[in-house]
Amino acid sequence: MLGRNPNVTFQVQTYYNEKVNNRKTRVSKTVYRVAKVVQSILKEVEEQEPRFVSTISDVNGRFEGITVHSPHEYEAVLYLNQMGVFNFVDDGSIQGCAVLKLSDGRKRSMSLWVEFITASGYLSARKIRNRFQSIVAQVIEKPAYRDYCKLLTDNSDVRIRVDDKFTVQITCAFRCNGIWPRSASHWPLAGIPWPNSVVANQVKGEGFDLTSRETSITQQNNPNKQASTMEADAWAMKMTGAENCLLVGGRRKTLSILKSLRDSHLDFPGTPITNYILKTLVLYECEKHFSDYEWEDNAIGDRIIGVLLQLVSCLQCRRCAHYFLPQLDLLRSKPSHALEHSSKQAWGLVRKLMIDPLALQSL
Repeated sequence: MLGRNPNVTFQVQTYYNEKVNNRKTRVSKTVYRVAKVVQSILKEVEEQEPRFVSTISDVNGRFEGITVHSPHEYEAVLYLNQMGVFNFVDDGSIQGCAVLKLSDGRKRSMSLWVEFITASGYLSARKIRNRFQSIVAQVIEKPAYRDYCKLLTDNSDVRIRVDDKFTVQITCAFRCNGIWPRSASHWPLAGIPWPNSVVANQVKGEGFDLTSRETSITQQNNPNKQASTMEADAWAMKMTGAENCLLVGGRRKTLSILKSLRDSHLDFPGTPITNYILKTLVLYECEKHFSDYEWEDNAIGDRIIGVLLQLVSCLQCRRCAHYFLPQLDLLRSKPSHALEHSSKQAWGLVRKLMIDPLALQSL
């Protein structure tokens, strides 16, 4: 078993130095290419619609606002001007989502986003997304982009195919600093010593994003993309910053190794196993193993096996709860055949790690 054996520290470090760092190098080159394309497109979008101002920035060679979902899937977040006179309503009625409603006594005409506000006073995520998609489509049709960019139109999200190799989704969002959603008020759990109160307060202070994206709820209730429903107008909560605050040191190293294993052994067309699901399961593993020494190199083998066993269980049960928003199922609407196939693939991987003490050398 990989677990704890005399060679595990050497194996983990060798795998990290060779496989994980090689993956990071490849991804960083792609991020640079994708970010430059997105920046160029958004610059032209801003000329047509000044409310969509590019917020992608290069900070010491690292692009802020770009998330890596896999070596060929990326997401760029476009932060909009602050919500201002809108109230944030998070009553749990829409899984993982909230709505933005005009404050009492405010008129629609006073808002920067007047034409995207519904008759009931809600700022529609769908209307903003549709407007943004139409402008991006016009930009991509220009000769400067036509040869290497293509807009994917299988849903209402703004997704671009770059160089016929990479897919990047550009998501409009509002940044919510210093507030914590009611749907996540149960966190941190009582009786669990991780994280400590100082870190927990830092996480809550990090806040979250409200994003305009098509969810499975929207797809089910609004298949023709026409009906103006509360679900379609709602904003999906994204808590990447808060999650990253928790994953440091050996915890982050474990996630990096799991991402590399996923890319090599669990990636197939339509796979439901995303890096985000692995990240979520690492967070749950942190609650079970809350001491820092349990995330040192000589214990990372055990942690990897623990996370992969969680993954197999989730795939077999057809449910993986979001870490901060447990009412949100990350596997919702995934096809049964894909879940079954990925469960077998994941079990094959974890079985090899459990049986072969030198597994990382050959994976």
